[in-house]
Amino acid sequence: MLSPFFLTQNLETGTDEAGRGCLAGPVTAAAVILPSDFQNNTLNDSKQLSEKAREKLRPIIEQECISFAVTHLEPLIIDEINILNASIKAMQESILKLDPRPESIIVDGNSPLIPKGGIKNRGGKIFTDAEIEILNSIPNASIIKGDSKYMSIAAASVLAKTYRDEYMNRIHEEYPMYNWKQNKGYPTKEHREAIRIYGVTKYHRMTFRLLPEQYTFDF
Repeated sequence: MLSPFFLTQNLETGTDEAGRGCLAGPVTAAAVILPSDFQNNTLNDSKQLSEKAREKLRPIIEQECISFAVTHLEPLIIDEINILNASIKAMQESILKLDPRPESIIVDGNSPLIPKGGIKNRGGKIFTDAEIEILNSIPNASIIKGDSKYMSIAAASVLAKTYRDEYMNRIHEEYPMYNWKQNKGYPTKEHREAIRIYGVTKYHRMTFRLLPEQYTFDF
């Protein structure tokens, strides 16, 4: 079973994102505060779980957690501030939605929640001075492969993945030719061939290399 906490034993939130490497759709982040006595032998990094296992875990996490929040950042924002900044921004937004406020934050990956140059207050929600102060004041740590080490990050990875998959299934109905219900916007051969045939949509990330022979899509 994964470890319950890293920085504090009370009100520690884990946060993670899904969809960073996709050609279409949002980047989705979640933040979860689990009770200190939470236990679940199935919970793990969402990438290590089957779709069925993730869907089974989602209501358990939502019902048993102290608080959770999910944020989608759309392709226009990703194109404006780049995918790394958008991923961090989505996590920051999710943390600010939590009630109660977390006492510590653990982030999956090696990118800091607060960049060296400070919070990039552009794209998506524009933070107030009070919100920036909240984010700056909470102790945080970035943990490589944290979603396979700590329960709160794993729980966030499950929510981020399932909510994003749900989003992609919904927009698949609008543009079925890209088969997002299956590929979830990732750069599969089928997805790229559909871009070649049908062009791009409002859900595609125009700053990404949508076709192998292009550095960016020419539009």
